[in-house]
Amino acid sequence: MIFKFTDDCMVGVDLIDNEHRYLFDIINKITGVVEKSDPEIDLERGLLEDYIEQLIDYGEVHFAHEEKYMEDNNDAELPRQKREHMMFMKKLKAVDITELDNSEKREILKDTLKYLTKWLYKHILGSDTMIGKVRHISDIAKDEGSVCEFTDEYLTGIGSIDEQHRKLFEIIGRAYTLVESEFMIDKYDDIMRILDELEEYTAVHFSDEEEYMEKINYPYINAQKRAHNIFMGKLEDKEFGEADEDQQEYLTDLLDFLFSWLGNHILKMDTQIGKYAAENNN
Repeated sequence: MIFKFTDDCMVGVDLIDNEHRYLFDIINKITGVVEKSDPEIDLERGLLEDYIEQLIDYGEVHFAHEEKYMEDNNDAELPRQKREHMMFMKKLKAVDITELDNSEKREILKDTLKYLTKWLYKHILGSDTMIGKVRHISDIAKDEGSVCEFTDEYLTGIGSIDEQHRKLFEIIGRAYTLVESEFMIDKYDDIMRILDELEEYTAVHFSDEEEYMEKINYPYINAQKRAHNIFMGKLEDKEFGEADEDQQEYLTDLLDFLFSWLGNHILKMDTQIGKYAAENNN
Protein backbone atom coordinates (compact mmCIF):
# COMPACT_ATOMS: atom_id res chain seq x y z
CA MET A 1 0.00 0.00 0.00
CA ILE A 2 1.26 3.45 -0.93
CA PHE A 3 0.25 6.38 1.28
CA LYS A 4 -0.25 9.38 -0.97
CA PHE A 5 0.41 13.00 -0.14
CA THR A 6 -2.69 14.39 -1.83
CA ASP A 7 -3.71 17.95 -2.68
CA ASP A 8 -6.06 18.16 0.30
CA CYS A 9 -2.99 17.77 2.54
CA MET A 10 -1.38 20.92 1.15
CA VAL A 11 -0.86 23.63 3.77
CA GLY A 12 0.28 26.29 1.32
CA VAL A 13 3.69 26.80 2.92
CA ASP A 14 6.39 25.28 0.71
CA LEU A 15 8.72 24.30 3.55
CA ILE A 16 5.98 22.50 5.48
CA ASP A 17 4.45 20.84 2.41
CA ASN A 18 7.82 19.55 1.21
CA GLU A 19 8.66 18.16 4.63
CA HIS A 20 5.26 16.47 4.91
CA ARG A 21 5.85 14.92 1.50
CA TYR A 22 9.21 13.57 2.66
CA LEU A 23 7.65 12.10 5.83
CA PHE A 24 5.23 10.21 3.59
CA ASP A 25 8.19 8.99 1.53
CA ILE A 26 9.91 7.54 4.61
CA ILE A 27 6.71 5.84 5.77
CA ASN A 28 6.25 4.35 2.30
CA LYS A 29 9.82 2.98 2.40
CA ILE A 30 9.02 1.26 5.70
CA THR A 31 5.74 -0.04 4.24
CA GLY A 32 7.54 -1.35 1.17
CA VAL A 33 9.90 -3.46 3.26
CA VAL A 34 7.21 -4.70 5.66
CA GLU A 35 4.85 -5.76 2.85
CA LYS A 36 7.44 -7.61 0.73
CA SER A 37 6.61 -11.29 0.32
CA ASP A 38 10.15 -12.29 1.34
CA PRO A 39 11.74 -9.38 3.24
CA GLU A 40 14.20 -11.48 5.23
CA ILE A 41 17.32 -10.09 3.56
CA ASP A 42 16.21 -6.47 3.94
CA LEU A 43 15.30 -7.04 7.57
CA GLU A 44 18.62 -8.65 8.36
CA ARG A 45 20.45 -5.69 6.85
CA GLY A 46 18.77 -3.45 9.41
CA LEU A 47 16.90 -1.35 6.85
CA LEU A 48 13.81 -1.04 9.03
CA GLU A 49 15.83 0.16 12.01
CA ASP A 50 17.52 2.71 9.74
CA TYR A 51 14.21 3.94 8.35
CA ILE A 52 12.65 4.30 11.80
CA GLU A 53 15.68 6.22 13.03
CA GLN A 54 15.42 8.41 9.94
CA LEU A 55 11.72 8.99 10.62
CA ILE A 56 12.42 9.99 14.23
CA ASP A 57 15.25 12.35 13.27
CA TYR A 58 13.34 13.95 10.43
CA GLY A 59 10.14 14.19 12.48
CA GLU A 60 11.96 16.22 15.13
CA VAL A 61 13.47 18.51 12.50
CA HIS A 62 10.12 19.01 10.78
CA PHE A 63 8.19 19.73 13.97
CA ALA A 64 10.86 22.25 15.01
CA HIS A 65 10.55 24.01 11.63
CA GLU A 66 6.75 23.96 11.80
CA GLU A 67 6.64 25.32 15.34
CA LYS A 68 9.18 28.03 14.48
CA TYR A 69 7.05 29.10 11.51
CA MET A 70 3.95 29.26 13.70
CA GLU A 71 5.82 31.15 16.42
CA ASP A 72 7.11 33.71 13.91
CA ASN A 73 3.56 34.24 12.67
CA ASN A 74 1.96 34.38 16.15
CA ASP A 75 -0.25 31.43 15.28
CA ALA A 76 -2.83 30.75 17.98
CA GLU A 77 -2.71 27.03 17.27
CA LEU A 78 0.92 26.67 18.39
CA PRO A 79 0.22 25.25 21.90
CA ARG A 80 -2.16 22.64 20.46
CA GLN A 81 0.38 21.74 17.77
CA LYS A 82 3.17 21.30 20.30
CA ARG A 83 1.04 18.89 22.33
CA GLU A 84 0.21 16.82 19.26
CA HIS A 85 3.83 16.77 18.07
CA MET A 86 4.99 15.59 21.50
CA MET A 87 2.46 12.74 21.52
CA PHE A 88 3.55 11.61 18.05
CA MET A 89 7.25 11.60 18.89
CA LYS A 90 6.65 9.77 22.17
CA LYS A 91 4.79 7.02 20.32
CA LEU A 92 7.43 6.82 17.60
CA LYS A 93 10.37 6.66 19.99
CA ALA A 94 8.68 3.84 21.91
CA VAL A 95 9.04 1.54 18.88
CA ASP A 96 11.90 -0.86 19.58
CA ILE A 97 12.47 -3.79 17.21
CA THR A 98 16.19 -4.36 17.80
CA GLU A 99 15.81 -7.60 19.78
CA LEU A 100 12.89 -9.05 17.77
CA ASP A 101 12.98 -11.72 15.10
CA ASN A 102 11.84 -10.88 11.56
CA SER A 103 8.28 -12.11 12.03
CA GLU A 104 7.86 -10.08 15.23
CA LYS A 105 9.32 -7.01 13.55
CA ARG A 106 6.75 -7.17 10.77
CA GLU A 107 3.82 -7.50 13.16
CA ILE A 108 4.97 -4.63 15.38
CA LEU A 109 5.58 -2.37 12.40
CA LYS A 110 2.26 -3.17 10.75
CA ASP A 111 0.48 -1.87 13.86
CA THR A 112 2.86 1.08 14.09
CA LEU A 113 2.29 2.04 10.46
CA LYS A 114 -1.48 2.03 10.96
CA TYR A 115 -1.07 4.45 13.85
CA LEU A 116 1.48 6.68 12.09
CA THR A 117 -0.45 7.08 8.85
CA LYS A 118 -3.77 7.61 10.60
CA TRP A 119 -2.20 10.17 12.93
CA LEU A 120 -0.35 11.96 10.13
CA TYR A 121 -3.42 12.32 7.91
CA LYS A 122 -5.51 13.44 10.88
CA HIS A 123 -2.90 15.92 12.08
CA ILE A 124 -2.28 17.46 8.67
CA LEU A 125 -5.95 17.72 7.70
CA GLY A 126 -7.19 18.70 11.14
CA SER A 127 -4.39 20.98 12.33
CA ASP A 128 -1.65 21.77 9.81
CA THR A 129 -3.99 22.92 7.05
CA MET A 130 -5.24 25.52 9.55
CA ILE A 131 -1.80 27.08 10.12
CA GLY A 132 -2.22 30.82 9.66
CA LYS A 133 -5.95 30.45 9.02
CA VAL A 134 -7.54 30.39 12.49
CA ARG A 135 -9.46 33.61 12.94
CA HIS A 136 -10.74 34.81 16.29
CA ILE A 137 -14.50 35.27 16.16
CA SER A 138 -14.25 38.26 18.51
CA ASP A 139 -11.89 40.03 16.08
CA ILE A 140 -14.22 39.33 13.17
CA ALA A 141 -17.16 40.71 15.14
CA LYS A 142 -15.23 43.88 15.92
CA ASP A 143 -14.16 44.38 12.31
CA GLU A 144 -17.37 43.33 10.59
CA GLY A 145 -19.98 43.94 13.26
CA SER A 146 -21.36 40.39 13.21
CA VAL A 147 -20.65 36.98 14.72
CA CYS A 148 -20.18 34.01 12.37
CA GLU A 149 -21.98 35.66 9.49
CA PHE A 150 -22.55 33.44 6.45
CA THR A 151 -21.51 35.73 3.60
CA ASP A 152 -21.73 35.29 -0.17
CA GLU A 153 -18.09 34.17 -0.39
CA TYR A 154 -19.17 30.85 1.15
CA LEU A 155 -21.86 30.11 -1.44
CA THR A 156 -21.33 26.91 -3.41
CA GLY A 157 -24.23 27.41 -5.79
CA ILE A 158 -25.97 24.31 -4.43
CA GLY A 159 -29.03 25.51 -2.53
CA SER A 160 -29.41 22.67 -0.02
CA ILE A 161 -25.71 22.65 0.88
CA ASP A 162 -25.61 26.43 1.25
CA GLU A 163 -28.59 26.39 3.60
CA GLN A 164 -26.99 23.72 5.75
CA HIS A 165 -23.72 25.68 5.87
CA ARG A 166 -25.68 28.75 6.93
CA LYS A 167 -27.26 26.71 9.74
CA LEU A 168 -23.84 25.48 10.91
CA PHE A 169 -22.57 29.06 11.11
CA GLU A 170 -25.68 30.03 13.05
CA ILE A 171 -25.18 27.26 15.63
CA ILE A 172 -21.51 28.18 16.17
CA GLY A 173 -22.50 31.83 16.48
CA ARG A 174 -25.13 30.97 19.08
CA ALA A 175 -22.58 29.03 21.13
CA TYR A 176 -20.04 31.85 20.89
CA THR A 177 -22.59 34.47 22.00
CA LEU A 178 -23.32 32.36 25.07
CA VAL A 179 -19.60 31.94 25.83
CA GLU A 180 -19.12 35.70 25.74
CA SER A 181 -22.23 36.49 27.77
CA GLU A 182 -21.42 38.38 30.98
CA PHE A 183 -24.81 37.63 32.50
CA MET A 184 -24.55 33.83 32.66
CA ILE A 185 -22.19 32.51 35.31
CA ASP A 186 -22.80 28.76 35.05
CA LYS A 187 -23.21 28.38 31.30
CA TYR A 188 -20.94 25.43 30.44
CA ASP A 189 -23.77 22.86 30.28
CA ASP A 190 -25.86 25.12 28.02
CA ILE A 191 -22.91 25.65 25.69
CA MET A 192 -22.21 21.92 25.54
CA ARG A 193 -25.84 21.31 24.58
CA ILE A 194 -25.41 23.69 21.66
CA LEU A 195 -22.18 21.92 20.68
CA ASP A 196 -24.05 18.60 20.82
CA GLU A 197 -26.57 20.15 18.45
CA LEU A 198 -23.70 21.24 16.22
CA GLU A 199 -22.26 17.71 16.19
CA GLU A 200 -25.61 16.14 15.33
CA TYR A 201 -26.40 18.65 12.59
CA THR A 202 -22.89 18.40 11.15
CA ALA A 203 -23.25 14.62 10.88
CA VAL A 204 -26.51 15.08 8.95
CA HIS A 205 -24.95 17.73 6.72
CA PHE A 206 -21.88 15.66 5.87
CA SER A 207 -24.07 12.66 5.09
CA ASP A 208 -26.28 14.73 2.77
CA GLU A 209 -23.26 16.37 1.13
CA GLU A 210 -21.54 13.03 0.51
CA GLU A 211 -24.78 11.59 -0.91
CA TYR A 212 -24.95 14.54 -3.31
CA MET A 213 -21.31 14.04 -4.34
CA GLU A 214 -21.97 10.37 -5.05
CA LYS A 215 -25.00 11.32 -7.11
CA ILE A 216 -22.95 13.59 -9.40
CA ASN A 217 -19.92 11.25 -9.40
CA TYR A 218 -17.71 13.87 -7.81
CA PRO A 219 -14.09 12.72 -8.36
CA TYR A 220 -12.72 14.09 -5.06
CA ILE A 221 -15.28 12.57 -2.72
CA ASN A 222 -12.67 10.52 -0.82
CA ALA A 223 -10.73 13.67 0.10
CA GLN A 224 -14.00 15.21 1.29
CA LYS A 225 -14.79 12.17 3.41
CA ARG A 226 -11.35 12.30 5.03
CA ALA A 227 -11.84 15.96 5.89
CA HIS A 228 -15.35 15.32 7.24
CA ASN A 229 -14.07 12.54 9.50
CA ILE A 230 -11.39 14.85 10.90
CA PHE A 231 -13.91 17.58 11.73
CA MET A 232 -16.28 15.11 13.36
CA GLY A 233 -13.38 13.87 15.47
CA LYS A 234 -12.76 17.41 16.72
CA LEU A 235 -16.41 17.73 17.68
CA GLU A 236 -16.46 14.35 19.41
CA ASP A 237 -13.46 15.42 21.51
CA LYS A 238 -15.13 18.59 22.74
CA GLU A 239 -15.84 17.15 26.20
CA PHE A 240 -12.13 17.08 26.96
CA GLY A 241 -12.34 20.70 28.06
CA GLU A 242 -14.72 19.90 30.91
CA ALA A 243 -11.84 19.60 33.37
CA ASP A 244 -9.96 22.57 31.94
CA GLU A 245 -9.15 25.22 34.55
CA ASP A 246 -10.22 28.02 32.23
CA GLN A 247 -13.33 26.74 30.48
CA GLN A 248 -14.02 30.16 28.98
CA GLU A 249 -10.67 30.18 27.20
CA TYR A 250 -11.02 26.53 26.14
CA LEU A 251 -14.46 27.05 24.63
CA THR A 252 -13.44 30.29 22.89
CA ASP A 253 -10.42 28.57 21.33
CA LEU A 254 -12.54 25.58 20.30
CA LEU A 255 -15.18 27.74 18.64
CA ASP A 256 -12.52 29.85 16.90
CA PHE A 257 -11.06 26.65 15.48
CA LEU A 258 -14.40 25.12 14.44
CA PHE A 259 -15.51 28.32 12.73
CA SER A 260 -12.18 28.80 10.95
CA TRP A 261 -11.94 25.16 9.89
CA LEU A 262 -15.47 25.15 8.53
CA GLY A 263 -14.99 28.40 6.62
CA ASN A 264 -11.67 27.23 5.19
CA HIS A 265 -13.16 23.86 4.21
CA ILE A 266 -16.07 25.49 2.41
CA LEU A 267 -13.84 27.94 0.51
CA LYS A 268 -11.14 25.40 -0.34
CA MET A 269 -13.18 22.27 -1.01
CA ASP A 270 -16.97 22.68 -0.99
CA THR A 271 -17.05 25.49 -3.55
CA GLN A 272 -15.33 23.07 -5.94
CA ILE A 273 -18.38 20.78 -5.72
CA GLY A 274 -20.55 23.57 -7.04
CA LYS A 275 -18.13 24.32 -9.87
CA TYR A 276 -18.00 20.67 -10.86
CA ALA A 277 -21.78 20.36 -10.76
CA ALA A 278 -22.20 23.47 -12.93
CA GLU A 279 -19.58 22.36 -15.45
CA ASN A 280 -21.19 18.94 -15.77
CA ASN A 281 -24.80 20.20 -15.82
CA ASN A 282 -25.72 18.38 -12.60
